[in-house]
Amino acid sequence: MAARSITPFEPTRHSGFAPKTVPESKSEPPNTAVEILEERSDVSNHRENGLYIAMLSIHGLVRSFDLELGRDADTGGQVTYVVELLKALSKRPDIRKVDLFTRRIIDRKVDDSYAVNCEKVTDKGSIIRIDFGPRRYLRKEVLWPHLDDGVNSILSYFRNIRQIPDIIHGHYADAGYMAARLSAILGIPMVFTGHSLGKVKYERLLNKGMKKERIEEVFRISRRINAEEYALKKAGLVVASTYQETNYQYAEYKNYKKSRACVIPPGVDLTRFHTSVSPRPAILSDIRKFWKEPDKPIILALSRPDTRKNIPGLIKTFADNDVLKKKANLLIIAGNREDIRKMDSEPRKVLEEILILIDAYDLYGRVAIPKHHNSEDVPKIYRMTVSSRGVFVNPALTEPFGLTLIEAAACGVPIVTTNDGGPRDIIRHCKNGILVDPLDTEEMGYAIETMLSDQRTWSKYSRSGARNVQKQYSWESHVETCLRQIRRRLTSGKKTVRKPVRRSVLPTLDRLIICDLDNTLLGDSAALENFFTLIREQTFKVGFGVASGRQFKSAMKELKRWDIPVPDILITGVGTEIFYGTTMTSDRGWTSRIRHRWEPDHIRNVVKNLPGINIQPKTEQTPYKLSYYIDPAKAPGIRQIRRILADQQLVARVVFSLGMYLDFIPIRASKGAAIRFLAKNWHLPMSHILVAGDSGNDRDMLQTVPQAVVVGNHSKEIKSLKRQTGIYFAEASHAAGIIEGIKYFDLLAHPFNNSTHSEGE
Repeated sequence: MAARSITPFEPTRHSGFAPKTVPESKSEPPNTAVEILEERSDVSNHRENGLYIAMLSIHGLVRSFDLELGRDADTGGQVTYVVELLKALSKRPDIRKVDLFTRRIIDRKVDDSYAVNCEKVTDKGSIIRIDFGPRRYLRKEVLWPHLDDGVNSILSYFRNIRQIPDIIHGHYADAGYMAARLSAILGIPMVFTGHSLGKVKYERLLNKGMKKERIEEVFRISRRINAEEYALKKAGLVVASTYQETNYQYAEYKNYKKSRACVIPPGVDLTRFHTSVSPRPAILSDIRKFWKEPDKPIILALSRPDTRKNIPGLIKTFADNDVLKKKANLLIIAGNREDIRKMDSEPRKVLEEILILIDAYDLYGRVAIPKHHNSEDVPKIYRMTVSSRGVFVNPALTEPFGLTLIEAAACGVPIVTTNDGGPRDIIRHCKNGILVDPLDTEEMGYAIETMLSDQRTWSKYSRSGARNVQKQYSWESHVETCLRQIRRRLTSGKKTVRKPVRRSVLPTLDRLIICDLDNTLLGDSAALENFFTLIREQTFKVGFGVASGRQFKSAMKELKRWDIPVPDILITGVGTEIFYGTTMTSDRGWTSRIRHRWEPDHIRNVVKNLPGINIQPKTEQTPYKLSYYIDPAKAPGIRQIRRILADQQLVARVVFSLGMYLDFIPIRASKGAAIRFLAKNWHLPMSHILVAGDSGNDRDMLQTVPQAVVVGNHSKEIKSLKRQTGIYFAEASHAAGIIEGIKYFDLLAHPFNNSTHSEGE
C-alpha cells in the first residue's frame, strides 16, 4: 500500500503491506499515519471561525502595561511592536485566538507581573509565559542553550489546550529559531520578523574595531546568525519594516529568498499617540528643574542607552552650535536607571559618556536627563515637545526602522533623523522632517537649527506627519496587509510560495501506539494492514509511533520499503533520538538532555580491547549510540562489561538484544525514557499509550509503559518479563500480536475525556 495512494476513510488500494525496493524521492513527504488513516483535525474545524496565531518574542521583559522600554538593550521597540500587534490582531473578526509566547521570569530584581503564566490582554489575545532555562532574568545572548527546552514547553501548552495554531510568527533570531522548530514539528506555516540582524551587527562591531573573538564571546554572534539562517530557510513569509532590509540586509543570508519577503511597516497606537492636548505629565516638573530657561523649545531624543543610538553625537552637536544653545533646551530620555554603577557594561558606558560630555561642555542648565519615566509619560513628552514648538531627533548610527519616529510624527513633532533604513521610508511617506548624516555634527546642527527657526516649515512638517502617519502607519493597515500576505503565500491558491507541510496531530491525539520495528511491526504483510485498518476504524485520533534500535536513515529506509506511512513519532538509536511528523524534525531538547556524562571516545577505547565484541559498520553508529556485534561465548558477560566501564568511571547504558547485538548509549537514554519524555511534553497520560516489542532493546520500554505487549515471536532474553504486571505476552506474532495486545488492554474502548484539556487551562 503506497502511503500517498490512501485517502481518509477509503480502503487501501491493494491487498497488503509488502516489502519492496523504493527509489529515493524528493517529492512531497507522505502523510503521517493519522493523517492518512483519518484526516479529521480540530484545527481545520476552528479555521471556519477564524485563525489561531501564535507569536514568539522570547527575550526582554514583555507585558501589556507599563512597558519598561529602555530598561536594557533587550526591552525596547520590539516589545512595543509585538504587544501592539497582539492587540491589533485581536480586534479582527477573522482572528479566533492570538497567543504571544515569552519567557516566564521569577526574579526579585524584576516585577512580579513577569511571573504570571497567562496575562489576558484582550478577549481573544493573551501573553503566555513559558518556563525554560533559569528562573532569573537573563540577557538574550545567554538564552541560546535553553531555546530547545522552550520549544518543548510551548508544545506542552498546545497539547494542554488541545489546539494547534494556524500560523506561527517568530520575532528576532531566538524566537525565529524556536518558531522554525515548532513549524517543522507541527507542520504549520511560519512567519519571521528579524527586527535586527546578526550579520549587520557583526559588520558594525568589526568596523568599530572590536575583535572577532570578543564579538563571539559577548554576543554569541555565530549562533545568532545560524539561527537566522534556519529561520529564513523555514519561513514562508519574511516581514520586513523597510526596503533596505529586503534589498540589502537580508540579502546577506544564503537562505534568504526575496520572493518570500514583504515590506510591512509597523504601526503606532493612535489612541495613545495623537495631537490632542493632554494634561502636563508629572515628569515635567522633574524635567524643568534641569533647565535655567524651561520655556525654550525642546530638542528631544528618546532611546535606550545604546552605542548605536549615538546620543553622545547629539550632545556634541548641541554643544558646538551656539544658536541651538541659545534657542533651545536638550531633553534626553535614555531609559530608567537607579545606580549607573550597577548597570550592564554597555548602557553604563553610554550614560557615563553622556554625563562626562555634559560636564566637559558645561551644559548644566541646558540639558535634562531624568532618571525615570514610564510608558504613559512618553506620548505626553512628545506633545510637550510640540507645545514648545520643538523637534524630535534620532541621531542613531544605523536604524532598522525607528518606531519613535512615527510616534513623534503622530503627535505632530517634526523630526531630524539619520539617513538610514527606516527613517528614509518614514520621511518619504510622512514628509515631516530632514535626513542627516549622524556622524556630521555640523549638518545635524544646521538641520535642527533650520527646523526651530523656520516656523512655516515647522508647522508644515507637524501637520504633514500627524496626517500621513494615520494613512501609512496604523496597526489596522499593518495587520490587514500582513494577513493578506499570509493567506496569499502560506495557505492555499496558485500564488503559494511554499507548499504547506501537512499538519501534526500530536497535540490533539487521544491514544498513542508505539511499536518496535524489526520482528515486531514488520514480518507479516496481512497483519500489518489489519493493524492500520484497526486504527482507521476508530472515531477518535490514534497516533502511531515507532521505537527502533536502528539509526534514523536505516529506520526510514525500512519504513519506505514496507510502504508504511511516516509515523507521528519516530524514536531511533535505542531511544537516543526522537523525531516528529512528516518533516521528521528532531527533538533537540531530548538530545540536550541525554548528553550528560556521555564519553563515546573513551568507551570505544575500552571496548576495543574486549574479546568477542566487534564494532558494527559506520552506518549503524550515531553520535549517541555505539553499536557492536557480540559473541556471548567469547565475550565478557553484560554485568562484567558494566563493571569494566564503572572501573573506568564511565557512565553508560549497556543494551544486549537478540543474542548478538550490543549497544552503548547515554545513561539517560532508552526507549522507555524517550517515551516518558514525550508523554510529559505532550501531556499524554501513560495510560493512553501502548508499546509493543520483541527483544532486549525493548525491555526498558516494556517495563516503563503500563500497557505493554510482547509479540509471540519474541527473543528469549525478555522471557523473564512474564512475571511482571502490565506486560502481556501475545500468542500471535508480529503485527497480529500487537492487535491481540490492543484488544487485551481494551485500549480503543472509549474516547479521551476532553474536559480535562479544555482551552484556557
